[in-house]
Amino acid sequence: MAKIRLAEIAHARSGDKGADANVGVIAFTPAGYDVLRESLTSEVVAQHFEHLDLSNVERFELPNLGALNFLLRGALGDGGSRSLRIDAQGKAFGAAMLELRLVVDEDRHSACRRPIDG
Repeated sequence: MAKIRLAEIAHARSGDKGADANVGVIAFTPAGYDVLRESLTSEVVAQHFEHLDLSNVERFELPNLGALNFLLRGALGDGGSRSLRIDAQGKAFGAAMLELRLVVDEDRHSACRRPIDG
């Protein structure tokens, strides 16, 4: 088994909606999406962002895009325009999510990485 950064198998986009942050995690490969579906749970994400004291984390699967979307409830305090957080609009949450560590079978790891253009 290998412990890898999420950034090795996916990229992310994030933003805000009121007091909530939204993070989309998009796998580089179909094998990577399988790993995300199995390993990147709401509980794992909540633990990664535990310092934010989130009220809830919801996960939505987008199989046709090879992506998962996470709604981080309460991540922005009173909302973007009233939040005292440094990132009041949640734009950095995607980068923070990519630092999350996952345990992946070493045989699957190479199949999950971004293909190199030749």
